[in-house]
Amino acid sequence: EKDEKKGLYYLEEAAIAGHPDARYNLAVDEWENERYDRAVKHFIIAANLGHDDSIQALKECYKYGDVSKEDFAAALRAHHAAVDATKSPQRDAASKVFADIQREAAKDNNA
Repeated sequence: EKDEKKGLYYLEEAAIAGHPDARYNLAVDEWENERYDRAVKHFIIAANLGHDDSIQALKECYKYGDVSKEDFAAALRAHHAAVDATKSPQRDAASKVFADIQREAAKDNNA
């Protein structure tokens, strides 16, 4: 229990610092503890930071009426803006190099 509380503390610290994965994990924890309103707020914040899994979670929440159409639409717009803000020629080049390395590694593993 002590380790769980400590883990949650550090997760909250990371979320406050702007880490979308931490925010998403807080949302999942809130959802599992049946604090759905808090979970949705965390999902929205993470989605606004460009977290893809949070958008998927919000889609499910919207489908079941846990988030309003306006909130979902605003989160979707903010998510797209965050993703667009991270696009650059350097990132595209790095992604291509990484994909090439993965393909080569897969070939080596299958050989």
